[in-house]
Amino acid sequence: MSGTLWLCGTPIGNLEDMTERLRRILGAADVVYAEDTRRARVLLERAGSSARLRSYFVGNETSRAQELQDDLRAGKTVAFVTDAGMPGVGDPGLTAVQAAREIGAAISIVPGPSAVTSAVALAGMGDRFAFESFLPRKGKERTDRLQTLAAEQRATVIFCSPKRVLADMSDLASALGADREIFAARELTKMFEELWWGTLEEAIAHWTDTEPRGEFTLVIQGAVPSTSVDWQEAVAVVEREVAAGTSRAAAVREVADMLGVPKNELYRRALAAGTQ
Repeated sequence: MSGTLWLCGTPIGNLEDMTERLRRILGAADVVYAEDTRRARVLLERAGSSARLRSYFVGNETSRAQELQDDLRAGKTVAFVTDAGMPGVGDPGLTAVQAAREIGAAISIVPGPSAVTSAVALAGMGDRFAFESFLPRKGKERTDRLQTLAAEQRATVIFCSPKRVLADMSDLASALGADREIFAARELTKMFEELWWGTLEEAIAHWTDTEPRGEFTLVIQGAVPSTSVDWQEAVAVVEREVAAGTSRAAAVREVADMLGVPKNELYRRALAAGTQ
């Protein structure tokens, strides 16, 4: 009988976010495949696990996938972890799932913290979003991806390393417009966590003056629909609803749905008009 592959969501920076279920599954595992065995060893010690530890990353995933299949065929309980967050979402894990499916092994999951959903919640740009992981580094693939993002009406979540974040922000500003709203989460859940809201132009200025450190999760505001929007009239409708006794938030939702415009952009404009 085949074993079970457990995809384990791990803390994204703070080990206090480790769940009891994660401790139990890691403690019961015969072998743990990890993106970085050094980081995983700290996690296993915290869980009190004595499982055999094997590396599994982009450079060795072909051979490790075969080894993982052998472990599953032998009936072993196999756990898969990455440095932070959920395997297969911007991190290794896809080929492990494919390998387990090829031999008909059981697959299950231990949900855990997510930089993606945490950033979306903090950004305040709505609950519809697209996840892009890391942008392509160069060439036509990068250019095409940026052009696609320029027209994307949902918020977009992007991962950035500290070495690439300014280049990514600069190219995003060129493709999407320097005035596009952005939320940047740096070192989420860690001691030096930083949460920042503004435009791409302001973000570039901020991290030009302040050296980028740690991992970044960016949420970029979606594009305004191509149809022309009379923002002055839209704000006026919101103000009339507010004057009639509707809360500003409810008025913004109603008018945004009616006109098909981004709620957060209308709210920002209505709020600014109300303070003038």
